Amino acid sequence: MKMTRRHIMATLATAMALPLPSLAATRGPATKPRRLHPGDIVGLIEPATASDEALQLTLVEEAVTAMGLTPKRATNLFTRHGYLGGTDEARAAGVNAMFRDPQVKAIFAVRGGWGSARMLPHLDWPMIRANPKLLLGYSDITALHMAIAAKAGFVTLHGPNGGSAWGRASVDHFSALAFDGATPLLANPPGTEDRLAQRQWRTQTIRPGRARGVLLGGNLTVLTALVGTEYLPDFSGAILFLEDVDEAEYRIDRMLTQLGQAGVLGKLAGVVFGQCTNCVGASRGNYGGFTLTDILAHHLGRLGVPAYQGAWFGHIADQFTLPVGGMAEIDADAGTIRLLEPAVT
Repeated sequence: MKMTRRHIMATLATAMALPLPSLAATRGPATKPRRLHPGDIVGLIEPATASDEALQLTLVEEAVTAMGLTPKRATNLFTRHGYLGGTDEARAAGVNAMFRDPQVKAIFAVRGGWGSARMLPHLDWPMIRANPKLLLGYSDITALHMAIAAKAGFVTLHGPNGGSAWGRASVDHFSALAFDGATPLLANPPGTEDRLAQRQWRTQTIRPGRARGVLLGGNLTVLTALVGTEYLPDFSGAILFLEDVDEAEYRIDRMLTQLGQAGVLGKLAGVVFGQCTNCVGASRGNYGGFTLTDILAHHLGRLGVPAYQGAWFGHIADQFTLPVGGMAEIDADAGTIRLLEPAVT
């Protein structure tokens, strides 16, 4: 039978709607950073908000040392420019210096806050692309993760900031990826509440199924603010992971609406929504409002790809370390993420 243009377009549309397989979902990162070894030097950066007091930095350095690593401070630490850790140029210079320094093997963000996106135009992207290193952080560090994925093409690690609590679970998850090059199955820890039916760390299936793709994402607010810039990567065939904090339901609704209308959501192979800490407001005491679950079902359930919520990452005491730019498979029914390749060489 002769294929008309309409038949061809319909066939392509059907194929593109399937989460497995797709060209984008099967690609790997162009390069990977080297794994960490005991004694390696770790650069400490503040690309966003400044730390409040010296003790915060001391605790970060003690945590890094306890991991068997050697901390090195960026030049802008203890610099203030309003609420930022120095001017945009100064914070960018601190990041550039750590990527340029051959002795520095990985880079930890001390904290998030706000401001990483402001300095992106001041980063030396050809130099960064030529010096892939493990960057670790979350929250506002999403801007750096996304920009590196878009402009440098190597894996970074979405996980605790240097100033996070660093409980044993966080240390173990980070070490497995950064030191050992492990490819674990990431499943939420069991709840520890005194209840017949556990509520803590439960996942909820938004749309069932499994999907494979490159992990891309981070903080919803920060990621959405990059829409329309050169610092947001292509999400075709990707697994989008999202988290947020202190956002009312209507703002989550607004940001997912923007991602949908910008064409990001329609390209995905799957979605994992992590923790939305303190994300209450519009629906509290108002039964006419939407809950977070309602909003996620509305925006993510209609995509036709596997999706679930409640994964163990975000603004919480301990969390998974996720390889941004690494291949993974999600199971929306089981609420798991399986890493399909090491994040390091």
